[in-house]
Amino acid sequence: MTRRRLLSLPLLLPAALLAACAADLAELPGEYLGGVGDPVRGTALRAPFVLGDTSRYRGDPASAAYAAAQLEFLARSFETDPRYGNAVPALRAARQEMRAALGIPAQESPEAAETRLRLAAQALREGSRSRAESALAAWPPGVIDRLAQLPRLPAVATAAGIAAQEIHRLDQEGLSRGWRARL
Repeated sequence: MTRRRLLSLPLLLPAALLAACAADLAELPGEYLGGVGDPVRGTALRAPFVLGDTSRYRGDPASAAYAAAQLEFLARSFETDPRYGNAVPALRAARQEMRAALGIPAQESPEAAETRLRLAAQALREGSRSRAESALAAWPPGVIDRLAQLPRLPAVATAAGIAAQEIHRLDQEGLSRGWRARL
């Protein structure tokens, strides 16, 4: 193997791992622990894969519910941390678009929406539509059917990219403030 190929292996490995995981991101239970142990960072970096085209969840309401829960988590987390201010307007618009598509009341708290969606996703994965409906009972009927027919949501896709870019921007700032000097 040439030296050039050997030197490029460390650069290819993270990309290959990310690509391999991207297909299963909506299948993961619980909080993301990616992003060096920071669930906000991990969720934001994966957002383009999980939320970039929500129509891919057609026929899979469990994965759609989990993706919607991740959007609620991401929007709430960005709103409460001043480091992420650049992405907050886009994430608010994305949350509104997702909630409108699913019939989730606008006044629902982000924490409650995320919890209900996570519980519904888990119940649907376990084959219990009745438990999922129970988790979503505070909302108008039909949320599970709308999850199963989720269209591509452009504001959600845009916000997912902006959230990932914001993390990359902060990473670059961190590198320019000291990490590079030590490399």
